[in-house]
Amino acid sequence: MEERSGTLRRLGIVVGLALALGCLLVPSALAAKKRKEHVKDTTVWLCKPGIPNNPCEPGFDTTLLSPSGQIVGTESVEPDSERKFDCFYVYPTVSDDQTTNSDLSIDAEERSIALYQAARYGLHCRVFAPMYRQITLAALFSGNPIPDEAGLIAYDDVLAAWKSYLRNYNGGRGVVLIGHSQGTFVLRQVIHDVIDPKKKSRRQLVSAVLLGGNVTVPEGGTVGGDFKNIPACRQAEQFGCAIAFSTFNAPVPADARFGRLSGTGDVLCTNPAALGGGSALLTSVFPTQPFAPGTTIGLATQLVGMPTPSGATTPWFQVQGYTGACDSSNDADALQISPVGGAPVLNPVPDATWGLHLVDANIALGNLTDDVAVEANAWLGANGKPKKKR
Repeated sequence: MEERSGTLRRLGIVVGLALALGCLLVPSALAAKKRKEHVKDTTVWLCKPGIPNNPCEPGFDTTLLSPSGQIVGTESVEPDSERKFDCFYVYPTVSDDQTTNSDLSIDAEERSIALYQAARYGLHCRVFAPMYRQITLAALFSGNPIPDEAGLIAYDDVLAAWKSYLRNYNGGRGVVLIGHSQGTFVLRQVIHDVIDPKKKSRRQLVSAVLLGGNVTVPEGGTVGGDFKNIPACRQAEQFGCAIAFSTFNAPVPADARFGRLSGTGDVLCTNPAALGGGSALLTSVFPTQPFAPGTTIGLATQLVGMPTPSGATTPWFQVQGYTGACDSSNDADALQISPVGGAPVLNPVPDATWGLHLVDANIALGNLTDDVAVEANAWLGANGKPKKKR
């Protein structure tokens, strides 16, 4: 209990991340900052085709669970024989470095988060994930104000990596952008600055999967707010659109960090299992490997209460234990999930204001990977084959 309480206290400070990044990463602040174009790839790649020990290239065989957590079978899963589009992933706040901004060394927590959140997309796409000097957990634990420059450092690293990816590896391929939490806040700004305003850049966008980061739209609308030209994904074969949600399993508190805005407009919610709206069964997919033991996020994930299979021999497990529907009750917008078939009620961590933030990326990962595969096929039908990959 003492360890649980300590973990919750420490993680409670991290709720300031959404507010800190929301203040730092705004168009007016970034528009005034001039940046030089990079001329070569100086990115440290956490995931990129061909690098050794790539956490985004695991096997894909999957253990199937009943909602209550019993093993009911296994499934042999093979990636597409030719992955014709790419995924560009920016990870959430995970770094246990003791500085305001993390360094660029690849530690256990970055490897684990890439496995948990990005690797499964490798069934259908080549996954690129840059290291970036994100605002760390230690900086947030300190209780001190986060300097503006810290957010700009993180943003600049991701922007430089995006430009390097386009120049060196893209070859005209369609791209899915994937982010969660801090990763979504940074990607929101990159999309706003260099993708949404330019028709040529938008043409390469298969979709943007922006989880747990309060993507904004006008009240009752599907386009506007953060992006003027990129709408919400509302049907299976739509592309050039955004999927976004934050997960809750209870009413969204008045002081919630996600699903609510302090100003006008709505937080975008798209149900990945039913893009057109309504309730549907979610396909949850998680690695069987525990998240980096001993790390802050590793401890936190254990508190959520998702059942894990005992004795599984595959890299992944899959369970259909929850239904989900976008709900706009009480001036909030969230993906509300409900257990079915004896699945456990999951715990908000560190408290109710976070909802189920720590499972945003996995609670419907099977649906999300299916969504982007269908969107990419539609994109390829409209845009033709990509150039030979490099």
